[in-house]
Amino acid sequence: MGYGKAVREELRVPARELRHAIPQVYAGYRELHDSALGPGALDVKTKELIALAIAVSKECDGCIAAHAHAAVQHGATPAEAAEAIGVTFLMNGGPATVYGARAFDAFREFYAERAAQPNGRQPVS
Repeated sequence: MGYGKAVREELRVPARELRHAIPQVYAGYRELHDSALGPGALDVKTKELIALAIAVSKECDGCIAAHAHAAVQHGATPAEAAEAIGVTFLMNGGPATVYGARAFDAFREFYAERAAQPNGRQPVS
């Protein structure tokens, strides 16, 4: 199991338990998430790449895994992910080189999984 899937698996149970403990907070967050990442002047792919870059700057492994996966689902390429991650080096310096590598690894993991599916369809996970 690669980095991205390992992080998602590690967080699956604790996140579910917290979601059950504070469902209204999660419902509000889901509404914000869907509004912020929905299509608008920027397409969803671009917004997911922005979120991936911010996740690197925030050094958030769970965010990296989630937005790497979502960026792949919305058609981002490894070159696009690498460029978005590269901007974090400018804005965040050394720590971005560590979390950027993690983000690119997660992105490539999900990208390879998608590419291996018939017709490039994202598997249900």
